[in-house]
Amino acid sequence: MIRIGFGYDVHKLVEGRELFLCGTKIDYEKGLLGHSDADVALHALCDALLGAAALGDIGKHFPDTDEKYKGISSILLLKEVMGLIKKGGYSAVNADITIVAQSPKLSPYIELMRKNVADAMGIDVDFVSVKATTTEKLGFEGRGEGISATAAVLIEK
Repeated sequence: MIRIGFGYDVHKLVEGRELFLCGTKIDYEKGLLGHSDADVALHALCDALLGAAALGDIGKHFPDTDEKYKGISSILLLKEVMGLIKKGGYSAVNADITIVAQSPKLSPYIELMRKNVADAMGIDVDFVSVKATTTEKLGFEGRGEGISATAAVLIEK
């Protein structure tokens, strides 16, 4: 049995925060605002995995009202989600993530991002795709107000 999941997330860019995407610290003057480290790409991935297994969403499992998740690395959240997936009898086949940001330029970080995601998911890096795109300066991403991400996954039982 195979199942497909899709996730989407958005976080606002602010000064005074570090920027993490796919578990990778990105050199940039702003970071994403959120209760955890606000790794928008991993949040989209977690939602895709949870959705594929019909287990709800990231907010259900890791509410922003719970202090134990304040500032937590989203890599740890992804590992917990993988535990939930495995508990349901599923394993991840592949993941495809797209990060939408006008800046910073993410191409130098893509391979490390792929490795981080693959390690946390327990799958080979060849089954993880991370892409970055701009919006040609259109919309909130194009104006540098925030970053969005989408993720698609395939899981099997």
